[in-house]
Amino acid sequence: MVHRIYTVSDASGATAERVVKSALVQFDAEDVEVIRIGEIRTREQVCQIIAEAARHKGIIVHTLVSEELRHLMVTEGRLMDVTTIDIMGPLLVRLSEMFSLKPKGIPGGMTPFDRGYLERIEAIDYTVRHDDGKNPHELDLADIVLVGVSRTSKTPLSFYLAYRGWKVANVPIVLDVEPPEELFELPKHRVVGLVISPQRLAELRKVRIERLGTVPQRYADLEYIHQELVYAYQIFERRKDWPLVDVTLKPIEEAASEILSLLGKTLQPVEFSK
Repeated sequence: MVHRIYTVSDASGATAERVVKSALVQFDAEDVEVIRIGEIRTREQVCQIIAEAARHKGIIVHTLVSEELRHLMVTEGRLMDVTTIDIMGPLLVRLSEMFSLKPKGIPGGMTPFDRGYLERIEAIDYTVRHDDGKNPHELDLADIVLVGVSRTSKTPLSFYLAYRGWKVANVPIVLDVEPPEELFELPKHRVVGLVISPQRLAELRKVRIERLGTVPQRYADLEYIHQELVYAYQIFERRKDWPLVDVTLKPIEEAASEILSLLGKTLQPVEFSK
C-alpha cells in the first residue's frame, strides 16, 4: 500500500514538502509518496484536495496563510476523515499575540529562495528516492553512490551529504544477491565502498534487534557477518577503482569528509541561504 502525503500551500509548497521529507528521514518507511500542490487560493481547490486525499487515505500537511482556508481545511478534513496538519497556523497565532498585529495573509511572502537552497532541496529529494537501493536505473544521476552491507551508515551519510547539496544514492550489499548492473557501469570518482570491522557491525546490529525486534535470522551472528563482509570485498574487487572508507567508530562528519576527499569533491559545493 502506498502512503500518500499531500503538501499543500498557497505559494510553492516547498516549505511543507521539506518539513515532511525531513520528518520521513526518521522512519524506515517504504512506499511513501509525497505530493506537492502549490498555488492553492480558493475554497474549491481546498475541497478538491481533501476529496482526493480521502479517496487515497492520505494525509495533508499545509502552510496556508489564509485564515479562511486554514479553517476550511480543518473542518472539511474532519468531515471527510482526513488528517490535516497545519504548520503555519500555530506560528501565525503566536506571532500575532507577540506583536499585537494581525497577519497580512499574503501568500508566498517569503524572500525567493536562492539557487543554492533549491539545489539542496533537489539533492535531498533525489537522496530520499534513492535510499537503500531504490530506483537503480537512475544511479547515473547521482553525484555520489555509497555501497556497503547493512548498518555501515549508508543512509545517515547519504543524508548528511545531501543536506550539503550532493545527490547521493546508496546500494546495499546482501549476501549472495547480485547488485544492480547499473552500479558497475558508473564512471570513476562516483562510487565509494563502506567497510567496518565484524565486531563493531555485530554490536550495531544487536542494538537494532533490541529496538526493532524483527530482523532476519543470523542478522547479528558473527559468522554470518564474516560471510557478508567477504562477499562485499568480492564485489569491491570487481571495481578496483572504487575507494573504500572504514566507518568503524568513525563519526558521520569524519566519514563524509573522507568520502568527498577520495572523490575529489569539497564539503560544500554550493552557497546556501542563511
